[in-house]
Amino acid sequence: MIGLWLERFCMVLRVLIGVLMMALAIPVAAQVIARYTGIIPVYLWTEELATFIFVWVVMIGSMIAVWDGTHFHVEVLREARSPFLKLLQNGFVLVLLILFGLLFAWYGIEYTKFGSIQNSVMMGANMAVTHVSVPLAGLMWAVFSGYRLSECIREFRNSRAAS
Repeated sequence: MIGLWLERFCMVLRVLIGVLMMALAIPVAAQVIARYTGIIPVYLWTEELATFIFVWVVMIGSMIAVWDGTHFHVEVLREARSPFLKLLQNGFVLVLLILFGLLFAWYGIEYTKFGSIQNSVMMGANMAVTHVSVPLAGLMWAVFSGYRLSECIREFRNSRAAS
């Protein structure tokens, strides 16, 4: 049940990142047209908007990658054949991801508070708009990794029951 909810949430994230990528094309195109053709005046707020959108694209992309198991996955050792060693291998990485995500979430709260007292220069937007992406991403890394860890434990228990 939780896995289905998380998968649906990740599908929403995938749609959101697609929308943000399309939205990112607008200020970037305006910047390119303004700088190289002179058809429209150079608006510096487009650069800030592109930066804000890009930060969210990166953070949402990292959340999706953690759910898919592709972001922090580097194989140094061959995949274990034993169910217990496989649990140790995957569990170690997932526990580190949970801790890393919780650190991002914890310190990201202070980072967001710091951003909430600042406004961007050109747009006048509150910087918490982008800063809040850090604790949110950390929280989702921890949640997604925690679910994957529970799956690994369940798989290990099922392999022990079968043998």
